[in-house]
Amino acid sequence: MSDPRMTSSIFTRGAVDLSALRTPAPTPAPAKSGPPAGAPGGAVGGVSVIDVSEATFQSEVLERSLTTPVIVDFWAEWCEPCKQLSPVLERLAVEGGGAWVLAKVDVDANPRIAQMFRVQGIPMVYAIVGGQPIDAFSGVVPEAQLRQWIQAVLKAGGVSVAEPEDPRLDEADDALMSGDLDAAERAYRKILAESPADAAAEAGLAQVGLARRVAGADPQAALTAAAANADDVDAQLLAADIEVLGGLAEQAYKRLVGLVRRTSGDDREKVRQHLVGLFTIAGPDDPAVASARRALASALF
Repeated sequence: MSDPRMTSSIFTRGAVDLSALRTPAPTPAPAKSGPPAGAPGGAVGGVSVIDVSEATFQSEVLERSLTTPVIVDFWAEWCEPCKQLSPVLERLAVEGGGAWVLAKVDVDANPRIAQMFRVQGIPMVYAIVGGQPIDAFSGVVPEAQLRQWIQAVLKAGGVSVAEPEDPRLDEADDALMSGDLDAAERAYRKILAESPADAAAEAGLAQVGLARRVAGADPQAALTAAAANADDVDAQLLAADIEVLGGLAEQAYKRLVGLVRRTSGDDREKVRQHLVGLFTIAGPDDPAVASARRALASALF
C-alpha cells in the first residue's frame, strides 16, 4: 500500500504528455489574490489562487511554472473530499504570499485536462515546476503533511523555504514515507515521550498503525467483503481503513458509526477505539472529524 499521508510520485518527470495543451491561449481570467474576506495576512504582490481551463492552461500553468511553482488541484462540485482539501490548499496558497500558485481545475468542465493527467479519482493534486509535473498525491491529507509536501515542491522549484521547526518529526515522517514502519514508530514514540501533546506525532503514530493494518490487503476485495458482510466487524474495520487511504475518510467514519450502533460489548468498544484512531490521523480541526464525533456520541448514548 502507498504511504497513508500521500502517495509517492505516480509518474516520472515528463511522463504526462501535455503537448496538446500547448496552444495559444486567450487573456486569462482575473486571478484571486490576497486573503479571504476578514482573514489576516494574505498574498503579498502576486497571484495566489486561479481557476484555469483548457484555454488558459498553457499561460496560467505551464508558462507560469517556468518561474513560479504551480500546484494544480483537480476537483468537482460533487466531490465531498474535495471540499475538505481545497479550502486548506487555498488558505496555504494565500499564506504563501505568491511563492507558489494554486491552479484549480474543475474536472467536469475540463475533462481533457483531467484525461491528460490520468486523473482517475479526485481530489488529485499535481505539482508543476519548469513546465513539467514533478510529483502528485490523491485524497485528503493532514495539513501538517501537506505543508511539508508544498515545502518540497518549493525547494524543487528553487524557492527558498524555512527549514522545518522540528527535525525529529522530519526524521519520523521520512521513515514512514520510506516504509520503515518500525523506525517511524520508534521516532514518533520518542517525540511523544518528550512532548506528550504533539498532535503531529500522534497522527504519525496512528498512520503507522493504519499502514500495518492494510499491508498486503486488496482494496477492492476488502470493500466487496465488507459490503457482503455488514456485521463482520473485522471486515468493516479494514474497509474503513481502505476508505481513509482513498480519501474517503467521511465515508469511513459513517461506516464505523453505523457499526457502533449495531454492536455491543467488546465488539462495540473495538469499533469505537478504531474510529477514534482514525480521527487522530485527520486531527481535531478537521470538520469531518467534528461531525463524526457528534454522530459517535449519539450512537453511544
